[in-house]
Amino acid sequence: MLNQLTISELTTKLAGREISAREIVQSCLDQIARVDGKIHAFISCDNQDALAQADFVDKQITSGSACAQKPLMGIPIAVKDVLAVRNQPLNCGSKILGKFISPYDATVIEKLKSAGAIVFGRCNMDEFAMGSSTENSAFGVTRNPWDPTRIPGGSSGGSAAAVAAGECIAALGSDTGGSIRQPAALCGVVGLKPTYGRVSRYGLVAFASSLDQIGPFAKNVSDAATVLGVMSGHDLRDSTSVPHPVPDYSGALNGNIRGLKLGLPREYMIGGLNAEVKSAVDAAVKTLSALGAEVVEISLPHTDYAVATYYIIATAEASANLARFDGVRYGARAEGNDVLEMYGNTRGAGFGAEVKRRVILGTYVLSSGYYDAYYLRAQRVRTLIRNDFLRAFETVDAIVTPTAPTAAFKIGEKSDDPLQMYLSDIFTISCNLAGICGVSLPCGFTRNPQLPIGLQLLGKPFGEETLLRIAHAFEQNTAWHEKRPLL
Repeated sequence: MLNQLTISELTTKLAGREISAREIVQSCLDQIARVDGKIHAFISCDNQDALAQADFVDKQITSGSACAQKPLMGIPIAVKDVLAVRNQPLNCGSKILGKFISPYDATVIEKLKSAGAIVFGRCNMDEFAMGSSTENSAFGVTRNPWDPTRIPGGSSGGSAAAVAAGECIAALGSDTGGSIRQPAALCGVVGLKPTYGRVSRYGLVAFASSLDQIGPFAKNVSDAATVLGVMSGHDLRDSTSVPHPVPDYSGALNGNIRGLKLGLPREYMIGGLNAEVKSAVDAAVKTLSALGAEVVEISLPHTDYAVATYYIIATAEASANLARFDGVRYGARAEGNDVLEMYGNTRGAGFGAEVKRRVILGTYVLSSGYYDAYYLRAQRVRTLIRNDFLRAFETVDAIVTPTAPTAAFKIGEKSDDPLQMYLSDIFTISCNLAGICGVSLPCGFTRNPQLPIGLQLLGKPFGEETLLRIAHAFEQNTAWHEKRPLL
């Protein structure tokens, strides 16, 4: 089935006229029709528009246009419902935006389209990207394709589940504290969070502006490298975008990691780490060592403060960013007797419980008398956490950790305990605080039930090239990425 193939396999067949772009898209749409009733990875999908894009690609290929050589020509890529796509709904998994339709494309969407991709579908997510399980969406819960009684991770759970279930060839997500890497681990796919500033955030609805990054989900490392290469680059419309050269990520995948030094942080081997997850990560480290990498123990001494620091900074920025959703300019509105009552009614009815919890917490830490005690102190600790990583990278080329402390847990298992839910991101949060890059890739499975386990690699700022080379070398010497859920 075409929907099970990779980007490189499909582009090769397209170039050879063995298949058509319409056939690829139709294969994905057929899979959505077959399985999405169980998974609910998508909020919406415009089939006619997707097929029309495919027909346009086929005309270009038939005409012999040079455009037919574009790196993502004819590849269906799904989009998390937090990215603007022109003339498509943009809801952020929330009721408060109502029937809002985006009037423009995000920069990453423009880049994908220019590279020949067929951008389709709106993937489910935790409301405004606030969550670790995709249980907080106003459009219902997304389920893990490996076991529909379990969560797919979050907040980009719909994107991860769609790739794992073969409903698209690749997908886009956003990562504020692990929202690409954690669901990638729990769904058994590759998920990459670029360095802050590597990919433009223009057209991404902000959760926490100093932490958010857009990145790809893919079936293997090579596909992730291809999509990242298309997405990356400076954008004048995003003041946080960095004018840093974009290397040839695909060309870096040479399989050779001999001589690279990998750090294993002692603070990440904590008591709450599941035994099967630890065993799989230990085995992955031995594989990397056998491939010629030198593995050394390192220390990231401020790791214990990462979760608290993150939930102060992220909620503070969220409370500011979400102030714009007030029922005045766009989206849904609940009327009131005066403007303040209208604001309260609109936000009370439009936001879900988790968003309200974080907005209230963020408003509190920014309020008079508490700003210095909480927000300012958290920013200082953030600097200490970043410095931990920069010091470590003076002696190692990358850092190896688990992606998540456990495999996917049951739907509803942690819904009544926000702290336990927040700890699901304990290994991914520091990467965002430090502004570095990270990737999760499959490294094993639990036994009963059989659920994916993710290996996380963390790299230097703008070190995606080395990170992908290590990930690809591991992938080429294991078979975990080849396993697919039996839907």
